[in-house]
Amino acid sequence: MAKGYNTNKERLEAVNSFGKSVGKRAGFKCEWCESKEDLRLWDNKPDLPPEPETLALLCSQCRDLADGKKADSNELRSIRNALWSDVPAVAEGAAKVLSRCREAWVKDAIEQSLIDDSLKAELLSGDRIWK
Repeated sequence: MAKGYNTNKERLEAVNSFGKSVGKRAGFKCEWCESKEDLRLWDNKPDLPPEPETLALLCSQCRDLADGKKADSNELRSIRNALWSDVPAVAEGAAKVLSRCREAWVKDAIEQSLIDDSLKAELLSGDRIWK
């Protein structure tokens, strides 16, 4: 148990070491919706060593969305612009959240986004039904 705790603590310290640089990059606002409330780093790739490109500065509402909270399409519109970020954690994370919504505007936005083509194909493929 101590090993898992220490590993988690070390990871958290590594993530937090990028706080200032990610905060400056983000202009100290949420990189998805631009809120300035309750900002924290969010780790898009927790299985990889943390780097600025794998981290995003998100508000509590957007972190909840990233963690699977359901939202209606109107709530999701506030994060649509994040798809055009040149920071992978920002664009890819937003695309994953948006892909849970089946509105046609989401499909169009993901198709036009800057995310990696393989992730784009994964999010838009399969048995997903788009209105």
